Amino acid sequence: MTEKKGKIYLVGAGPGDPELITLKGLRAVERADVLVYDYLAPEVLLQYARPGCEKIYVGKKAGRHTMPQEEINRLVVGRAAAGAMVVRLKGGDPFVFGRGGEEALEAAAAGVEFEVVPGVTAGVAVPAYAGIPVSQRGMASAVAFITGHEDPGKEQSDIDWEQLAKFPGTLVFYMGLGRLGSIAQELTSHGLDPAAEVAVIHRGTTERQRAVTGSLEDIGRKVRQAGLKAPAIIVVGKVVGLRERLSWFESRPLFGRTVIVTRAREQASEFSRILDGYGARVIEMPTIRISDSPEPEKVAWAIDRLDRYDWLIFTSVNGVERFFHYLRASGRDVRAIGQQALLCAIGPVTRAALEASGLRVDLVPGSYVAESVVEALKSRGDLKGKRVLLPRAAVARQVIPEALRALGAEVDEVAVYSTGIETPENLDRVVEELTEGRVDVVTFTSSSTVENFVRLVGEPVAAGLGGKTLVASIGPVTAEIAAQHGLRTDIMPEDYTVEGLAAAVRDHFTSGKGL
Repeated sequence: MTEKKGKIYLVGAGPGDPELITLKGLRAVERADVLVYDYLAPEVLLQYARPGCEKIYVGKKAGRHTMPQEEINRLVVGRAAAGAMVVRLKGGDPFVFGRGGEEALEAAAAGVEFEVVPGVTAGVAVPAYAGIPVSQRGMASAVAFITGHEDPGKEQSDIDWEQLAKFPGTLVFYMGLGRLGSIAQELTSHGLDPAAEVAVIHRGTTERQRAVTGSLEDIGRKVRQAGLKAPAIIVVGKVVGLRERLSWFESRPLFGRTVIVTRAREQASEFSRILDGYGARVIEMPTIRISDSPEPEKVAWAIDRLDRYDWLIFTSVNGVERFFHYLRASGRDVRAIGQQALLCAIGPVTRAALEASGLRVDLVPGSYVAESVVEALKSRGDLKGKRVLLPRAAVARQVIPEALRALGAEVDEVAVYSTGIETPENLDRVVEELTEGRVDVVTFTSSSTVENFVRLVGEPVAAGLGGKTLVASIGPVTAEIAAQHGLRTDIMPEDYTVEGLAAAVRDHFTSGKGL
């Protein structure tokens, strides 16, 4: 048996926004046996690690190190020497003030194979998110990256302040907030104009980004007044003046707002992406777990007689996906539906899921609730004697089947999936943020998300919603269930879709109601 050979991947995670990691870096995270990460690596990236991956936090916060660099070197090399694929996940780029060179040298000395996966460095990305291009025609044709935190063991500084003061371009200091005053003093004492423009950007590329601008002579005072803390990037140069016109990240409609998404894990991503695009800080708190059908025999029975139905009614994307899962498992494909069956879908997303399978949807009601489905079907003709298949969740409202049976239709309900309560890993964090008033909106996309949310956070915490923390419900049915739990819905879209809900949250704050 061949002995497994280990390897180290030094991966740059980017400066804070998790979507700035490279595709190659993300693939390395997904394959890792051991994931060694530090303070500046976005925590959300850990969820991409495979089950069983060993995750080791090594700190590396300014002034407070969970593990000294020498121990990190030994840890990474030791795990790889033992045969593991080790990913050292570092904020920014591993070779730009990231001490990745030290870890690579340790690996080379030990004869351990390693690979460097560059990352988006903070010195470029953070100013860009603040609306400051580090180079600009007519303003700056050169950029200098300087550490603001040199090795304290050095006898003298390696920084040539005289040359920096004469530098014909943009100066970008990493990790220099604690020495902001001395940096400004060194530059001005060596000849740089005290009126030179400066920006200090805290937590750049994240929802906590804050920027303060000024001049070398007053930036220290302004930063103290603003209460900015590390980590921060310092930018010196004419390009800082462009921020007033180019600031885009902080200008997004939901910037600075925190929104909780309670959808099932499989469905949360698209909703989260829309909210993130509006600038929100999104906390995914999945409250629903999607499971297999509790009655697979009945599902198989319905599939065996598919060509006998006049109508197939789909009320959710989950219903579509699970129905076709069982259809494929039976050895059939869409041809089994037959020529006579008509398809009805609640909402454009469910319709799109059907059309993705090559099917044409015959009916989409004007309003995306069960009552509208019945009215829409009635408008298509007499339902007496019509055979209807309703593939959906194990527990669902009886409005559609009861109304159709009252109109003479023969309705077969089959549970193609079931839902249960999910206990999210970040539950304690969510409860803490809610109780401390750091959440602006909790979103509910179904009755189950409301009920499970209340069970998970507890009645006292749920009862505290309102005022600072608003409730956004996708439609009247969800809002009614929320009301039964004492939760007043503050935001509800006219279009009962996640796109409509996200837009309603955006509009609530941009209209001034949420200020």
